[in-house]
Amino acid sequence: MTVFAIAACVALAAFCAVLWQRQVTLRREAYIRSFVLPQGLFERLRRHHPQLTAKDCQLVAQGLRQFFLAHLKSGRRFVSMPSQVVDDLWHELILYTRHYQVFCQRAFGRFLHHTPAVVLGGNRNDNTGIRRCWRLACVEENINPRKPSRLPLLFALDQKLDISNGFRYLPDCEAARRAGRDGGGSVHCGGDFTSPSFDGSTDGLDGDSGGSADGAGDGGADGGGDGGGGCGGGGD
Repeated sequence: MTVFAIAACVALAAFCAVLWQRQVTLRREAYIRSFVLPQGLFERLRRHHPQLTAKDCQLVAQGLRQFFLAHLKSGRRFVSMPSQVVDDLWHELILYTRHYQVFCQRAFGRFLHHTPAVVLGGNRNDNTGIRRCWRLACVEENINPRKPSRLPLLFALDQKLDISNGFRYLPDCEAARRAGRDGGGSVHCGGDFTSPSFDGSTDGLDGDSGGSADGAGDGGADGGGDGGGGCGGGGD
């Protein structure tokens, strides 16, 4: 076999591998979008947030799907949870142990551990995860992550549903800050994801190098920055 033939075979094999990985990711994405949540899950969520209506709970479920899609589309890298109410629903889903294990296997090919909700702060790994989540949630809704005109659902839910211990975001806080209406630091800004002022970096905002669409070679980042949360950590 000539060198040219060997090179052609290698190129064809690489192309087939990428095509196969793409098909796997598309199947997993479709599964996440159509996954049926277990019965009784919303009732459990209402124990934490009794003011939520059935429609509100459906919105929270949509936010959780957006989070799971961000994890999948990142190549199964670590993504941080930006919403307290969505985090509460995720935690309740994990308590349906067998259901959640089946979901993770079909959606990601492995178990996705729970991590508590966070905002940009002093932990660089958490910051990378939340910037990554911000970018992919924005892409999901055709929002420019660097110049957002609105918030993606996952980042808007806590304020929209008036969650008492939730996180408040604005697309851009500059005008509110100039007017002294930034909530004393309790309101977080979409525009801050483009700033390295928190940790000297904007890792996660511009995509990820390495790995494949299916997450192969992602260095096992699935549980990075877990902080000991594990299955069910950081919940009740």
